[in-house]
Amino acid sequence: MALEVVVMKVSIRTCTQSIFHSQICLGSKDEVSIQDQMDIKCLRCYIILLIFLPTGPSMGDATLRRRIKSWEFEAFFNPQELRKETCLLYEIKWGASHNIWRSSNQNTTQHAEINFMEKFTSERNFKPSVKCSITWFLSWSPCWRCSKAIREFLNQYPNVTLVIFVSRLYWHMEQQHRQELKELVCSGVTIQIMNYSEYRHCWRNFVDYLPEEEDHWPKYPTLWIMLYVLELHCIILGLPPCLKISVRHSDQLVLFSLDLQDCHYQKIPYHVLVATGIIRPFVTWR
Repeated sequence: MALEVVVMKVSIRTCTQSIFHSQICLGSKDEVSIQDQMDIKCLRCYIILLIFLPTGPSMGDATLRRRIKSWEFEAFFNPQELRKETCLLYEIKWGASHNIWRSSNQNTTQHAEINFMEKFTSERNFKPSVKCSITWFLSWSPCWRCSKAIREFLNQYPNVTLVIFVSRLYWHMEQQHRQELKELVCSGVTIQIMNYSEYRHCWRNFVDYLPEEEDHWPKYPTLWIMLYVLELHCIILGLPPCLKISVRHSDQLVLFSLDLQDCHYQKIPYHVLVATGIIRPFVTWR
């Protein structure tokens, strides 16, 4: 399909140049050669074919320059890999408007979250009464410093609501990160682990995929996702960590292990435990 699109674009350019050349060389408007007529028909046919071909973001999408490459998305948001850098994809919606502004940023000398808030406050001069909803899709959850900065940011702009989806939990074994992330949730910020619906949404709205790759968003194993869901519940409920992550140095393989205590079985929602396969669902016989 991609090859066909390239061939069609070249053919259109060739036909257009031929028609333009014939218009210059014609002595009269009524004098149209058979070759010129064929060129015009050729151009029309290719235009029709391009209209009905599956279109990706590269076909006239206004957000193209703000989209990331497909390999970047897969590298940043793969929950099975522990990439050091952070990628932030964000959506901003103002007031009652249905328009959504989408863009992205990454770590520089500062974390991606700090970069966003500095850019947001410097480029958008809005009154405190203006309502604004922001959605973040983060490859890593905020560290303790960023969590604290986010709370200060939201206190400064009380009409701003923030929802955060994360692919992985940042150094979740360290108590300071756990505590600040919990306080961020307690302050009213919604934090969830990215599921298939979020991966699909990000792929279609933030990634510069090829026309035939609209449904080729990465479908990572559900178990990896649910293990992070399990640990996020531990953080929010103030429980000790149950998910341990290590890297085997010989081949850089990421290993996940669980260390569950009685408090985990007692307080973590039943459906989360079932989804991770830790316990089996009850079966009622009639």
